[in-house]
Amino acid sequence: MSDTNRAHPVFEPILAEVSEQHRDELLAAFAAVENSSHPVPEVQLLALRDATLRRNLQRLLHRVGRTLVAVGGTHWTSGYRDDVAAELTVSGWNALPVIDRAVLVLVLIHSVAIPRSQGVLGGDSWTSAQPTPADELLRYAQIQKGDVRAALQRLRARGLVQPAPTRGRGAGNGPAYLPGPQLHRLTPPARRALQEELILAAAPDSPLAAAIRARRAHPRGEQ
Repeated sequence: MSDTNRAHPVFEPILAEVSEQHRDELLAAFAAVENSSHPVPEVQLLALRDATLRRNLQRLLHRVGRTLVAVGGTHWTSGYRDDVAAELTVSGWNALPVIDRAVLVLVLIHSVAIPRSQGVLGGDSWTSAQPTPADELLRYAQIQKGDVRAALQRLRARGLVQPAPTRGRGAGNGPAYLPGPQLHRLTPPARRALQEELILAAAPDSPLAAAIRARRAHPRGEQ
């Protein structure tokens, strides 16, 4: 292997266990799930399709505080391990400005939490056919319009929101937004916790919110 393709020493104990071909497959998959703007189809990479190689890929990611995240059964991405995310939260780390977080929460509430609480949206993914109109964001954000637009631009650049397709929304409608592909990087526990908080905030009187409160009041395993 050439110096340009040499892996970081932290990975060597794992890569030393596999053939050079599989080493290249693992490094290609590592780069793909870490850097791709969207979840990666497993059909594209052997290290995502093959269970043994995928376990080794998981080991590589674990060494740098990351983990594999399955998306829709046939796609993969990576995200922070839950324990690492918890440590970052405790330390006060947050990559988003307050305004950006407020705008993102509004998009998630209108596009995911409210439709899910109404039974319109099933599952626990961020995929939604319920776009949030920019006019709604400007109405509810309670901050300057210019700040909302700037926040949307930053969130789009990070892949946390994305423009909704205009087809089917009618002519003359303004821009609207959906959750972005980078949200797929949340692990199932992190995704579930965030979505529950959004539902409790958006529809506290809904049956789904009641079920969430009941489950939290009686965690599994309690007598």
